[in-house]
Amino acid sequence: MLQEPTLDAAQAGSNFGLKDEIRTYWGKRAETFDLSYGHKIRSRGEFDAWSRLIAHHAPIGPGDRVLELASGTGEVTRVLLGFGCSVDALDLCEAMIERSKRKHRGSAVRFHLGDAENTMMPDARYDLVICRNLVWTLVDPQAALADWLRVLKPGGALVVIDGDWVNRSRRARLLQRLSGRVDRLTAAPRLWDEAAHRRIMRGVFFRDGLKAPALVALASAAGFVAIRIGPLTGVRRCQFASASWSERLRLLATYDDTFILSARKPTLAANTPGASR
Repeated sequence: MLQEPTLDAAQAGSNFGLKDEIRTYWGKRAETFDLSYGHKIRSRGEFDAWSRLIAHHAPIGPGDRVLELASGTGEVTRVLLGFGCSVDALDLCEAMIERSKRKHRGSAVRFHLGDAENTMMPDARYDLVICRNLVWTLVDPQAALADWLRVLKPGGALVVIDGDWVNRSRRARLLQRLSGRVDRLTAAPRLWDEAAHRRIMRGVFFRDGLKAPALVALASAAGFVAIRIGPLTGVRRCQFASASWSERLRLLATYDDTFILSARKPTLAANTPGASR
């Protein structure tokens, strides 16, 4: 059983909170982030699958303004640039931003160090707000959704790609154990701090797992309309094709637990008193 490391002197002070731990954790993960099958887009097939999926849920094109939250090392950023979008990429971790900057050197991406729960971006600026694997880490998703609604133009779209990384069936737990054995046999490097991950999970809003219906309810309460949920089937198939055997076992363990949510900010007409329903 792994022992959780103690906080260092800088972390032990009363001002070191959950957001600081999240920033520290993902800052360290920046070094190995692109080695993980679920983060790096490894093939043209997977790139095209992401493009089709995003376009299906939120048709976008050249010149559209996009706010990408938790932009990480810039993999989804690549897809967005493929549409000819104008991209603002925001991340909490400077190390992630630095890696993305190197990847997108010479592009027109604007990088911002900031908090996805309080973006500090102008009102009604964006045609699309998009994030991948962010919502499960939020401390206050209600505040985040309200902020994302604020920065969208009327009729603008929200796209959330995420999953339930907590609840596992007996079959899924078995597949994960088998994956761990394969990793040990092949001396695969550990790509994340499991103890830190568990500590963070205990503090976030979705500590019991992020379920699509719960996110739908929160988005609706925030004022979003036309909410849709769909699977990541095409993307997952492409990821499986380029994955190692250990990664394939982990993919199979989470295959049915990931989803894409899309929603719209109401148009001005819909918000006008007396407008037809």
